[in-house]
Amino acid sequence: MKERLFEVIPGVSVWVTLVGLIVLSWLAPAFVAVFIILYDFYWILKTIYLSIHLRIAFSRMRANLKINWLERTEAEGERWEEITHLVVLPMYQEPEHLVRDTLQSISRVNYPKEKLLVVLALEERGGDGDIAVGQRMRNEFVSVFGGFLVTTHPANLPGEIPGKGSNETWATRRAIEELVKPRGIPFSNVLVSVFDIDTRPGPDYFGILTYRFLTAEYPSRSSYQPIPLFVNNVYSVPAIARLVGFSASFWQFMQQARPERLTTFSSHSMPLQALVDVGFWNTDIVSEDSRIFFQCLRQYHGDWRTVPLNYPVYMDAVSGSGFWNAMRNLYKQQRRWAWGVENFVYVLKTFFADTHMPRRQKWFWTLSLFDGFFTWSTGSFIIFLFGWLPNAFGGEAFYLTMLSYNLPRITGLLLNLALIGIIASAILSFSLLPPRISLDRSKRMINSLLYLVQWALVPVTFICFSAVPALDAQTRMMLGGRFRLGFWKTPKSRA
Repeated sequence: MKERLFEVIPGVSVWVTLVGLIVLSWLAPAFVAVFIILYDFYWILKTIYLSIHLRIAFSRMRANLKINWLERTEAEGERWEEITHLVVLPMYQEPEHLVRDTLQSISRVNYPKEKLLVVLALEERGGDGDIAVGQRMRNEFVSVFGGFLVTTHPANLPGEIPGKGSNETWATRRAIEELVKPRGIPFSNVLVSVFDIDTRPGPDYFGILTYRFLTAEYPSRSSYQPIPLFVNNVYSVPAIARLVGFSASFWQFMQQARPERLTTFSSHSMPLQALVDVGFWNTDIVSEDSRIFFQCLRQYHGDWRTVPLNYPVYMDAVSGSGFWNAMRNLYKQQRRWAWGVENFVYVLKTFFADTHMPRRQKWFWTLSLFDGFFTWSTGSFIIFLFGWLPNAFGGEAFYLTMLSYNLPRITGLLLNLALIGIIASAILSFSLLPPRISLDRSKRMINSLLYLVQWALVPVTFICFSAVPALDAQTRMMLGGRFRLGFWKTPKSRA
């Protein structure tokens, strides 16, 4: 009963806020007008604050890309030679060329391949096609790495839902039995990296990961988070999908500069011993990538943190068979990400029952998660849509006031100031684009202009492919039952 109440809190809070602002625009338009002006001003200040962190993290990433991290790691002494990397790649009905691209990118990293144990984690549900792909990958890469294993996760196991978490857990358990234990490697010397199948690690990823692990203040009580850059297929997806991909990357940049708020997301790394201690990833949830952070935080009574790597992994933006199919896939992906609100329920349910966890941490993560998901589903509505409500619903008495006259002018000015941040982000995004050597200079200039103009779609993108799917997810959790989301796999396609 208590858990069900926790599930209702986010959705009810959002709907009360949105509906309340609409109703109050009729009953108390002056209050809503002042609220919207103050809210927009708050967001200007927050945008400046986050933009500073974005540029700090971006500068750190550019600096890290210039360093030979294997050499830097070797300079720390012989301890690095004891570290083994276990790389888990869950896949389900993916294009064979995409799987091969990922494995080839791992094989090209600047790190001793004998220290890489790679697991290609198939699903039984994938059928004979996936089994055949797995066999061909085994034949091609078995001699490339220190160990190569293909696993097949059985379908319909008790207590599981089909999804990434259950597959990862099965694959890692098999890897322990077939790769780690036979080699006599202590769990404390193994770092597990879980990559989406479209993930291409930067050339020095395992070098910087090893270095951060060896030099971290609490190496065995930390996750390690790279920056996901959704640019592998950036030239072959719709503009809106590019914008959403850049927005997700920019948010991760900002979080890297605020490590006290950084949690694990998508592709990440962590010590094997900690993974064993918490019982691996939950097999019955959707958001296993972020949940593992909170599992560890709970397991070690608050003694857990995420170390920012300030180093990229390259991933695919959402695509589809056509524009509208891509938009449908994009909406579903964002709704699945927003289903991470289930972590709010987990924190309330488990953290406050832990008498050893500091109270400050309990409240920090409770309020941080609530604020994040609440703002995700309401902010774009308030900033881009609700500014006209008091004048539309407030009646003639309010319409004749100075506040009514100045409301659109003040909000317009604040939005124009926010436009500066959008332009700065657009310029920054050019630095993340891979080169298009197949185009001549004139065509590259035209493409650059188009990529700059696409940022004018930000308001539509934030409303339709951020706020609405977040509202959808929280409403489904509030309603429960048949409305609950299961795991949805983002289709992968790359030109």
